[in-house]
Amino acid sequence: MSARDLVMVDPAATKRVQAHPATVVDVAKWLLKSEPDVFGYDDLVRNKREGWDGVRNYQARNFMREMRRGDRAIFYHSNAKPPGVAGTCKIVKGAEPDPTQFDPSTKYYDPASDPDDPRWDWVTVAPDRKLEFVSLDELKQIPELSECRLLARGNRLSVMPLTDAEYDAIVDYADAKRTASRSS
Repeated sequence: MSARDLVMVDPAATKRVQAHPATVVDVAKWLLKSEPDVFGYDDLVRNKREGWDGVRNYQARNFMREMRRGDRAIFYHSNAKPPGVAGTCKIVKGAEPDPTQFDPSTKYYDPASDPDDPRWDWVTVAPDRKLEFVSLDELKQIPELSECRLLARGNRLSVMPLTDAEYDAIVDYADAKRTASRSS
C-alpha cells in the first residue's frame, strides 16, 4: 500500500495504526444511522454482517465511498424513542453498488440508476461491540461532541464522519454508564 492509496476523510477524523510492521493504514471513524424497527443493532449482531443499503442521499453516498475495510462506526438508532447510540461496528467491505437500486420489488429501487453506471453504493458492516445505550439527550451533554455533525441543527444525514475524539467520547461515555449501572 502506498501513501496515495490512503484516503483521508478529515485529518482530525483519522488515526494511524500499525497493522503490520511494514504497513500503516488510516482508520476513519463514522456514524451510521438506522431505524431500529427496520434494522437495529441486534439485527446486525444476529446477521453477523450486512450491506448498508438504501442510502439515497448523495453526500451520505459520497461518505460511504470514502469508507475502507477496517474503518470503525458508531451504530445510531434514529427515529426511535429515544434516539441514540446502540453499539459500534466495523466496515468489512468498502463501497460497491447497492443491489437494491436495481430491484423493483424494494422500496430503494431507483429506475434512473444504470447498471453500467450505478448511482448508489453500500458498504458491508459487521458488529463490533454492543454499548450501553446513549440517548441523543445524553450525547448533547458530552463536551467533545459540541461541534459534532450529528448534533447540528437540521442534520438528517444517515452517514457521516466522526473525529477520533468524538468517536472515543461516545464509547467512553457508554463504558462509564455501564460501569456506573453495574456498581449501583
